[in-house]
Amino acid sequence: MMLQGPYGGLDKDKPLIRLPFTYFAVGTVLLALTGLLACLALSLLYHFEESTYTHCHVPNYLPSISASISLVPERYIWRGCIGLHSAPRYLVALAYFSFYWGRFARRRLELLLSGLALLCGLAENTGLLLLTYVASTETYSLHKNGFIVFIASSQLHMLITCWLWQVIKRHCIHPEEVTSYRWKLRIFVFNISCCIAAAYFFNRHNKYCESGIYTLFALCEYMVVLSNMAFHMTAFLDFGSKEVMVATRPEDKRY
Repeated sequence: MMLQGPYGGLDKDKPLIRLPFTYFAVGTVLLALTGLLACLALSLLYHFEESTYTHCHVPNYLPSISASISLVPERYIWRGCIGLHSAPRYLVALAYFSFYWGRFARRRLELLLSGLALLCGLAENTGLLLLTYVASTETYSLHKNGFIVFIASSQLHMLITCWLWQVIKRHCIHPEEVTSYRWKLRIFVFNISCCIAAAYFFNRHNKYCESGIYTLFALCEYMVVLSNMAFHMTAFLDFGSKEVMVATRPEDKRY
């Protein structure tokens, strides 16, 4: 599997799969988005009391993401969507590293940051898989650690990515690169703001048990996840002219 320019060939072999990267990026994000919206809708419609329960029994009107994905059938919908979405995410992380390697071949700092961005991207996806497949109602400590890895690596990944694209913007040759950098920066600022707000409402709820505060936490949590999806969606600006191709090597076809 590889990224290929729109007119490239593979030793005259017909590829098994050939897909524009825009479809690939949008489809990957839609898997996670569809799973999230389905879980929240089902939780509100059929499991409202269980999903909005709080330890101090104050009124709450929205389920947290952890609560909504730990119920049945929401649990299996979320696991299926994230499982299908995870493999393309690993591929995109490697594609970005290859892209940065070509851009920063003679810049040591940026190459080191590119490697760190790759590690953060892999850790983010792995943390998401961990918190997905280990529900908070099953093993809370593993679920919590998966969430921490996901959030920490996500924030660091976005920060490094914005830094690298700021460098790219200085020497850009395509207007799409400027647009990509601006959207990445805006989404990152929005995401970190929502993270801070979510942490504030979560701590306030645990300390004072006020009515509706956990609802505000849940709303901020939704915004954190949605802005994370939007950040990854900017890949279609970066690789819009590319294609994802799956093919066999010529020597593999000899009998």
